Amino acid sequence: MAETREIHLIESLEQPTFGLRQMVSQEDMPALFARVLPVLTAAMEHGGVQPAGPPYARYRGRMAGGFDVEVGFPLAEPATLTIDDPGPGEPTADVLPEARVVETVHHGGYDGLAATYADLESWMAERHLEPLDQSWEFYEAGPESDPDPATWRTRIVMPVHGPEVEAG
Repeated sequence: MAETREIHLIESLEQPTFGLRQMVSQEDMPALFARVLPVLTAAMEHGGVQPAGPPYARYRGRMAGGFDVEVGFPLAEPATLTIDDPGPGEPTADVLPEARVVETVHHGGYDGLAATYADLESWMAERHLEPLDQSWEFYEAGPESDPDPATWRTRIVMPVHGPEVEAG
């Protein structure tokens, strides 16, 4: 039996962030997170800044074979932090924009994310909504909290435009 997903069109408020941005292939995504999250955590600890939520990945545009991805943490307030060795990434102090977004939560392992995105895209198409050029995922629970993928939760947020957005 297919999972019924709760999908919502909501207003997302602007959120300051701190992260590292780089181009990465799909197969290199797990290694990116493993490398970047400890670097960001150390920079925040050194700067006396606490994250305001779980880590995220922000995707810009769509590219064949890879992603322009920013991995980071939301912050309560903008902060300028330094990273001694960012590796191939570019440190960013940015914001997730205020926008009308479609949002859902994926439950389970990351290998099932494609099905959740397909459900999200069908839901948007039924409502004549189109995604803008970026989206982000918040990793609310994952391998660092429990090795069992059945307990993992990924919040997917996709800014959109279309008749329901303009009418709202």
